Amino acid sequence: MITYALLCDNQHRFDAWFRSAEAFDEQLARGIVSCPVCASIRVEKALMAPAVARSGSDKVTVSSGHPQQAEIRELLRAMRRKVVSEADYVGDRFAEEARKIHFREADARGIYGEATRDEVAGLIDDGVDFLPLPNLPDEHN
Repeated sequence: MITYALLCDNQHRFDAWFRSAEAFDEQLARGIVSCPVCASIRVEKALMAPAVARSGSDKVTVSSGHPQQAEIRELLRAMRRKVVSEADYVGDRFAEEARKIHFREADARGIYGEATRDEVAGLIDDGVDFLPLPNLPDEHN
């Protein structure tokens, strides 16, 4: 799995996960990489913070010192509260339910839950549109 910082032609910044660099290139060429703010498909890679190793080969991308960091953090918390209050919690059935909605086997509705790395990679490969749900501690973040 690879995470890219992306920038649309309207200057909206966002992150997205891809199975590989090749998967990003292929999805970009197919026009299925889009900005979650304005839906523009004119997207390019943005400058990224370096990945910091946690343990072994696991990595996490971190950021610090942005002048609007507190504001962005609160917006992420608000987004999480909105999703949790308006969407259905499906637990570890997230990948299964997201596919059913994507392939119109179930009614469209907002859902949230958990997925393994392999399930996330499979959803990306299938072109299922989803976003990671931020989970920020209330203090010291």
